[in-house]
Amino acid sequence: MDVTGTVKAKFDTVQVSDKFKKREFVLTIEPSSPYPQHVSLQLVQDKVNLIDNISVGEEIKVYFNLKGREWVSPQGETKYFNTIDAWKLEKVSGAAPQAQNNYSNQTQQNAAGNNGTAPVFTSNVADDDLPF
Repeated sequence: MDVTGTVKAKFDTVQVSDKFKKREFVLTIEPSSPYPQHVSLQLVQDKVNLIDNISVGEEIKVYFNLKGREWVSPQGETKYFNTIDAWKLEKVSGAAPQAQNNYSNQTQQNAAGNNGTAPVFTSNVADDDLPF
């Protein structure tokens, strides 16, 4: 999934445990609406630095995964939590993508007939950790 908006805030990286770190940022979508939406997203692990070269106020396109989980308390109460994990950031002004080793959603757009350009795939072989 993807969404385009303006960066409202970005926060420092938090080392949650020895093996897990995350960094949150806020994206404002629907800014011309009487009720703009301020959505909190997170970058995890090796993706936390993707927002370093993006300033508050810049318009970006964010590719993300929507995750949800269920938790049952010791008292038996069930709660649900959602997480929006960003994995690729692009400046809307036409700058190069801020993430590598991720295929563009352009392939899906082409299949849906949204534009007439050929799909673009990016890869950095030096950082490729695939076994084949």
